[in-house]
Amino acid sequence: MKRIPTPDLGERPVDEFVYGGAVHPLPDPETTGDADWGRAVFHRAGAPGTQREWWFHAPSGTWYIAERNTATDHFGTVAPAGEVLHG
Repeated sequence: MKRIPTPDLGERPVDEFVYGGAVHPLPDPETTGDADWGRAVFHRAGAPGTQREWWFHAPSGTWYIAERNTATDHFGTVAPAGEVLHG
């Protein structure tokens, strides 16, 4: 079974997690129209390679940001989202 390495819980089975999608900047909701929001949410390049992703660990209620290579499905750095976003 695939396992996701977390800094605080150790390696956990992937079935404890919910995938939250790729981390990417969203447009400003005050100045962005519906068409641009649609493109930002639904149109992705999808090229294989390393990307940053949201992963939710359901048993602990913790969000993580993980670097994962989508071609090899190998996880690199995994950190609690709060540490990544707020330093």
